[in-house]
Amino acid sequence: MPNADRVGVIETDALVIGAGPVGLFQVFQLGLLGVSAHVVDALPIAGGQCIELYADKPIYDIPAVQVCTGRELVARLLAQIEPFAASFHLHQTVVALSPRRDGKFDLETSSGQRFVSHTVFIAAGVGAFQPRSLQVEGYERHLGRQIFHHGPDATLLSGQRVLVLGDDDEAVNTALALAHRDAAHRPTTVTLLHRRKVLSAEPETMTRFQQLCDTGALRFEVGQVLALEEANGTDPGLTAVHLIGEDGQPRRIAVDVMLMRLGLSPKLGPIAQWGLAMARRQLTVDTASFETSTPGIHAVGDVVSYPGKKKLIVSGFHEATLAAYAAAARLRPDEPVLLQYTTTSPRLQQRLGVAARAN
Repeated sequence: MPNADRVGVIETDALVIGAGPVGLFQVFQLGLLGVSAHVVDALPIAGGQCIELYADKPIYDIPAVQVCTGRELVARLLAQIEPFAASFHLHQTVVALSPRRDGKFDLETSSGQRFVSHTVFIAAGVGAFQPRSLQVEGYERHLGRQIFHHGPDATLLSGQRVLVLGDDDEAVNTALALAHRDAAHRPTTVTLLHRRKVLSAEPETMTRFQQLCDTGALRFEVGQVLALEEANGTDPGLTAVHLIGEDGQPRRIAVDVMLMRLGLSPKLGPIAQWGLAMARRQLTVDTASFETSTPGIHAVGDVVSYPGKKKLIVSGFHEATLAAYAAAARLRPDEPVLLQYTTTSPRLQQRLGVAARAN
């Protein structure tokens, strides 16, 4: 699933905003109807909440699947849409959307990629997931240089003083991986910082974490960051963080790199500025087509509100199906959009790449 960014304007039948389970299933339903799609998501990988919040936790309410993890569900959905060769534009958000006189839509992402799309599908869940950050002076100045939300590669951290912030499995496993690597490479000082003594990582992870802390391979600090310390000069680098400990005493930790593993928070973001009808910060839709107040813009999944709405993945799958049929009718107004079944339709089997196998 390569990232498909390229220079210039991309014209497409459909632009799907959100690569969570419902957005991925939207691509599938569009593909069955012969509608090609591009997908934009704020995260660096596809999967939405399933990947970020419960990648390895069991899900029990997917039809015909007794149990699967969030990661497994996303993998199956990605495999399901492979025949349709959707293009993904990850780690960016749609920041601008405006209708055109010809009925199409102009869109632009935070990375500057522009689209002209015949239809738009908002499958943004509870919003675009943004990494939680620190509200301290100088934070943005060092972001991407010495402070990182994603990465960098562990090989670049060898011999450095690394401070990992967070308390969940991602944070603890990041610290563990760096500490384990330390044995065969230049010494790396690894410290995990959280505002409370109790961490939320799985018990097995915590056992390994405690073992490395006991041997001195890892350090654990409890406190909250108050300020960043910078070196003197015209381009000052980050040298330390100042924090207030659990005991109320100030502390200073020398650092070369900070790895932010504080989790993500969803933000509806620019969607709220696109002039679409909303109720309680959710988009209102026509439940026959899941079209918003702007014709040609559909919305599915947790981002929508209507009487009887249930925030379940299976509900989003239903919504994506009806939205796809409505969009196909808009795109091909002179052709009837017939209900066909994958078990018997040669056309659908061709699109899925299983025609020969089925015959």
